[in-house]
Amino acid sequence: MTIDRRTLMTLGAASIAGSALGQTPPPRAKSPVPAGLYQPTETIDLWPEGAPGSPAVPLVETVNERSTDPQLTDRAVFGISRPRMVVFRPAQPNGAAVLITPGGGYRWVVVDKEGYEMGRWLAARGYTAFVLFYRLPGEGWAAGPNVGLSDAQRAMRIIRSRAKTYGIDPERVGAMGFSAGGHLCADLGTRFAVKTYDPVDEVDKLSARPALAAPIYPVISMRTPDAHPGSREKLLGSNPAASEEQKHSPHLHVPDNAPPFFVLHAEDDDVVPVENALLLRAALRAKKITVETHIFAHGGHGFGLRKAIGKPVEIWPELFLKFARTQGF
Repeated sequence: MTIDRRTLMTLGAASIAGSALGQTPPPRAKSPVPAGLYQPTETIDLWPEGAPGSPAVPLVETVNERSTDPQLTDRAVFGISRPRMVVFRPAQPNGAAVLITPGGGYRWVVVDKEGYEMGRWLAARGYTAFVLFYRLPGEGWAAGPNVGLSDAQRAMRIIRSRAKTYGIDPERVGAMGFSAGGHLCADLGTRFAVKTYDPVDEVDKLSARPALAAPIYPVISMRTPDAHPGSREKLLGSNPAASEEQKHSPHLHVPDNAPPFFVLHAEDDDVVPVENALLLRAALRAKKITVETHIFAHGGHGFGLRKAIGKPVEIWPELFLKFARTQGF
């Protein structure tokens, strides 16, 4: 992939100016967070004139705290009407960036376990991390099942447009997603060139292709018996046509120029069948796309970082880093 440097240069001043304008704060719950736990404040709104295709009934952004442990946060947000990225800047940037798409079954977007915790971990290792709070397909947006992909494509382009601001190489911007966010990550890694929205500014001239994609315990297939029922219903409705199931199953749309993939799953995942990861791996191999796949016997679903501790699967972040480095990332 080659980024148009001239386009980037013309975007620089406008992007920096835009970042100085008032942005929507990060999602916030009413309950206090544990003392000493860093909470990010820097955000980037995706759509300067508001997200396109608003629902007929205005949404109210709601953040629920699901943890009963006062020392541990486990927030989830829905009703997202102002999709945005929350930024984690490293003390010593290594020139690479990762767009993180947390899971939540397309019912909500997880804040901590698959968002902020991964953002902190990557930033501590030199990566500039952008946690994406994307719009949810079941909340009435005109783009329907493409609404999350619209936000992910736009986010990738914005990150590239601000490469100079964040000290990153625009050709070293990757994506990582978990569960339903893993579906969105895989969708971005396979359908990055599909037009899902009308361009709104010069940023949309940039590529949305991630340099590397890492779907973690991902939802992939929208066809039974492999589909995760909850994600499928939120994305496509109760009785989707076979053509819609096909359109939104990333393993059926791998292009010849797909990025390298890092795929992770657990055999004992009782929420999203491990066959989802295997279907994606097979499709990537059929197209001769570089893919590294790790299937652990134990881990369950939704382990992220915190629930992997003490299990063999806890080494997965280091495996990802080693793979990323082999890809120049």
